[in-house]
Amino acid sequence: MTLAREHARLLEMAFGTFARHWANQLVARLRVSVQASVTGVEMRSYDEYIASLPTTTTMVVCTVEPGRRTAVVQFPLDSALIWVDQMLGGPGNPGAVAERELTEIEQQLIRELLRRTLTDLNYSFAGILPLDAELRNIQYTPQFIQAAEASTPVITARFELQVEGQAVPATVMIPAEGLITALRDGEHHETRTAEELAQEATQKDLLAVAVQEVPVDVSVRFRPVTVHPREVVQLAVGDLLPLHHPAAQPLDVVVGKRVLAQAAAGTHGSRLAGLVVHVKENS
Repeated sequence: MTLAREHARLLEMAFGTFARHWANQLVARLRVSVQASVTGVEMRSYDEYIASLPTTTTMVVCTVEPGRRTAVVQFPLDSALIWVDQMLGGPGNPGAVAERELTEIEQQLIRELLRRTLTDLNYSFAGILPLDAELRNIQYTPQFIQAAEASTPVITARFELQVEGQAVPATVMIPAEGLITALRDGEHHETRTAEELAQEATQKDLLAVAVQEVPVDVSVRFRPVTVHPREVVQLAVGDLLPLHHPAAQPLDVVVGKRVLAQAAAGTHGSRLAGLVVHVKENS
């Protein structure tokens, strides 16, 4: 039940994008100042996620791809009541409305707000996996929601919404199976933008041109011979060192330690020269 570091980073980025869009949606609908931040992303069992929630809260149940599995957006019930009051033009004072289940009209207002929020969730995860999240219903008791088996791994993100200076904790739960598969598949896919790819291609071209201007030492050599150290230390003027290189065989044209071609020994004016007679194919 642990996330790879690279996967966790990508999920944090996606949930961070979602948090910013969620805050913008609340600002537009509630007409108050809202800030949202991600406080944690982890993989845990569904049972552990449910156990971490209050006994009564707002559970917006939705389905996501792949497989139309169940996902959840959760936030406090009293916050839902305050948001409804603000959407209807009220002051939205904390505690002004006793905590209770939403009426049918209040549910419709929250549903409309959350449909826009789920659209932002789809947008935020488009680079990882097309979630296509769709709202199903609103529940109030987490223990009664059979969204998955108790041991099923899920991705949970914790958020803190600052609504008019009031801290509102919230969570989003998405089944881990589809997300982790998409993240693993994405490790082998290109994730850079077209601009980044174009910049890399330009740099490669510049490097190729620059490399062609770098001076290198070219050697024309006979076939190497192996001798013992005692023969080397005993060398004297007039000694003959056999090269074991057939007279009809071309010499090697070498750059560094790589043989690039063969050349026949010759002259060019008053200088020795090597006439290239064969070029090796190099990958």
